[in-house]
Amino acid sequence: MNTWIALVQRQFVMPLSLVQKEVSLDDARFKVVVAGRRWGKSWLSMHEMAKAARHPNSKVFYVAPTFAMCRQILWDDIKEKFIRCRWAKKINESNLTITLVNGSQIYLRSADNPDNLRGVSMDYLVMDECAMISQKMWTEVCRPALSDRQGSGMFITTPQGKSSWVYDLWQGAHTQENWSAFQYSTLDGGNVPEEEIEAARNELDERSFKQEYEASFETFAGTIYYNFDTKTNVQHADKEFKKNEILHVAMDFNVSPLVAAIARVKGNEITVIDEIQMHGSNTFEMAQELVNRYPDNRIWVYPDASGQARKTSSNTSDHHILRNSGFTLKVKNINPPVKDRIAAVNASLKSVDGTVKLTIDPKCKHLLKCISSQTYKLGTQVPDKSSGTDHFNDALGYLVHWINPIGRPPIPLEQRGPQLWGHQ
Repeated sequence: MNTWIALVQRQFVMPLSLVQKEVSLDDARFKVVVAGRRWGKSWLSMHEMAKAARHPNSKVFYVAPTFAMCRQILWDDIKEKFIRCRWAKKINESNLTITLVNGSQIYLRSADNPDNLRGVSMDYLVMDECAMISQKMWTEVCRPALSDRQGSGMFITTPQGKSSWVYDLWQGAHTQENWSAFQYSTLDGGNVPEEEIEAARNELDERSFKQEYEASFETFAGTIYYNFDTKTNVQHADKEFKKNEILHVAMDFNVSPLVAAIARVKGNEITVIDEIQMHGSNTFEMAQELVNRYPDNRIWVYPDASGQARKTSSNTSDHHILRNSGFTLKVKNINPPVKDRIAAVNASLKSVDGTVKLTIDPKCKHLLKCISSQTYKLGTQVPDKSSGTDHFNDALGYLVHWINPIGRPPIPLEQRGPQLWGHQ
């Protein structure tokens, strides 16, 4: 087995930046890492999981907020890496498990299904984007699972305000024995050019930029869309439509109300020109209303991703109804995270450099009421939905994030390498 370990060390080469090495070489049992976007959190996670798996018969767990995020963030990359280096003995695609040739096992699990983790034993744990995971997942499920094997772990995330349990965890890690705390900006990771970060600074609102790129624990309280300004964001729009002009429709599926915001899009500038709010209705009726209002226009719909499965008033999905009505759908398999949609809307309302990319016609009274009044739940970074102001805001978020997305796609595994790490 010593020969195998030596082979592993030669084959599984994952270059780390200096700051990533700082985390990896720290000998604390538990490490709390807060870092900006594209710092290399997933890359470091893979490295640490592989390091833990070198010990025969180890049980190594990666926990993300959802099953979809497990697949999206890590599964393809870590699977390919293990296959390429001939570590993998057996791969289970359905439950995201890899058995290695030394008997160790890699498990990718979601925090939204804690029952899958109850009763297991862990040698090593990565909790990724842990600010989006409940504290109980750690204290009641994962921490006990580490006890019988005296396992260790790493918490790694972009921060989500001082009200998050992760802020307390990170603060405590500075003084607790066997714990270490780290905080790095995106620039510290060396994986994103400085000019790209400056571009993001000009694209985002100030609070979101500090949180997402500087890894700052920002306080989120009061009105969600704090960049909304009636003087700059409420503007009368041209009501004349050209034949075959594309109208961009943001839509959220509910029985009461079912809502849609209709917009023009030029480049990255979005002008909301109309709205529809229907009570006790369904997607068939919404589609018919759009056709009746805009018979000579092409319609692109930016809907809730859950509409691909959800049934409203028939045996078909909401997405199928819209496509059968002749509309083009702009939607991915899962919705962008709520915080990303909120950040995209705030940045479009006004970026750090004062650029306005989102305006709303005053006739859209329901949307204006929603965007100007929705707040966070007290002491959280979770939007309050109790007042009914969320539906138009959710719909608008799908459209705005598609046009002006927050963040960048992950770098494919084959493109990663030493040249991407500026601090080697």
